[in-house]
Amino acid sequence: MKSYESFIFEKSTPGRKAYSLEKKAFKTVTLDAELLRSDAPKLPEVYELDVLRHFTNMSMKNYGIETGMYPLGSCTMKYNPKIHQDIAAMPAFSGVHPYQETGVDGLLEIYDHLQTYLSEISGMHQFTLNSYAGAHGELVGLMVMKRWHDAHQTGKTKVLVPDAAHGTNPASAIVAGFSVVELKSNHDGTVDLDDFYAKLDDEVAGIMLTNPNTLGVFERNILEISQAIHDKGGLLYYDGANLNPLLGMVRPGDMGFDIMHINLHKTFSTPHGGGGPGSGPVGVRKDLAQFLPKPVIEKTADGYAINRDKPGTIGQISQFYGNFGVYIKAYAFILTNGEHLKDIARYAVLNANYVKESLKDVYELPTTVACKHEFVFNGLKDKSDHVTTLDVAKRLLDYGVHPPTIYFPLLYKEALMIEPVETESKQTIDGFIEIMRTVAKEAKESPELVKTAPHTTIVRRLDEATAARHPVLTYDAHLKP
Repeated sequence: MKSYESFIFEKSTPGRKAYSLEKKAFKTVTLDAELLRSDAPKLPEVYELDVLRHFTNMSMKNYGIETGMYPLGSCTMKYNPKIHQDIAAMPAFSGVHPYQETGVDGLLEIYDHLQTYLSEISGMHQFTLNSYAGAHGELVGLMVMKRWHDAHQTGKTKVLVPDAAHGTNPASAIVAGFSVVELKSNHDGTVDLDDFYAKLDDEVAGIMLTNPNTLGVFERNILEISQAIHDKGGLLYYDGANLNPLLGMVRPGDMGFDIMHINLHKTFSTPHGGGGPGSGPVGVRKDLAQFLPKPVIEKTADGYAINRDKPGTIGQISQFYGNFGVYIKAYAFILTNGEHLKDIARYAVLNANYVKESLKDVYELPTTVACKHEFVFNGLKDKSDHVTTLDVAKRLLDYGVHPPTIYFPLLYKEALMIEPVETESKQTIDGFIEIMRTVAKEAKESPELVKTAPHTTIVRRLDEATAARHPVLTYDAHLKP
């Protein structure tokens, strides 16, 4: 039987409206013919109360950090204090027009201070906040790398990227004008040094590394890799997606990295997911700062100025100055935690290792080293009943748990990637561990129960391949059940 709310869109009634506006004599506006649609939009015709009930019911069905734990590996889906949202929404911040340049010294001061804080936290010399997201930051960083090599006429054209890297890494390098050479990873996701040295030739412009890597393992040979790349005249790029477990403990700049981006929406108090907003500030060592994009916020004797006349820059890469609301939240987050930022790293590492050690007897653990913020199982330890990682993920939905990341990275056939983050309590994590153990037990005792999950969700197991290739994204009034 269909739920009541399903009939709202399936059986809308012609002529029903959810609004009432007085007719006003607005100024006539003529639009070009190519901007006009020939048919009226196909929208459901319902009462305002129906609309209200629809979206309220949808919100109750949606899973969010306010309703449960998000153990998504590689994403750092942690709780962010609501007060930071409130601060960012204050009219003094949210009400400023993006093109306003006078009377905004206070905002420019925050902008400048945040760049300074990020530089101190990361060990870089200078940051730009102009890039909109992590992948955008990668592109900006690679463009800086390209400009540096062009300025020095090195003729280098290759970027080394580990096979366990985030998929945006090779894409960013190619868009920036480099060719990509894939590096093999060891079983724990660290760089295979033999393969590294075999591919480190005079054409290598740099290497892109995530440290800790995608398996949550700290790159133990990072100083050797750094020295080798620099000896060849190349640069090190740091993918800052996994900065959470390093805060206050170690800095990428001290490891020898020359360029990095930081995902503020993973580490510094901006909700992650749902399409944004994100931010990917890019930091560089001193001699690369001249290539950072414009405009640049500069401190002057009279306050602050916006400098658009910056020689040597890679140019302007965003319409305004990045996502300012995200910067406010990051600024508030840093000021709130202060020297306790290192506790974020400590608890992120503690929680991840606690979950890993608590489940390794029932889930296959390919690596034995201590992890940092996340780790990867290779599916169930007992595979005799052929219960897959996808089956486990679907069964977790029946227990009201958002599944971990699955089938990434590609190093393991049944990858199950877990990041419990620092904001979850031991009680919550213990509950997650208990559910994971229950599913493992079910997989052995009642495998069909797990293979046919989920059973209690609004919809059952979907045809994901068809959904990806032929998604239905719009309402069509002519479609009837």
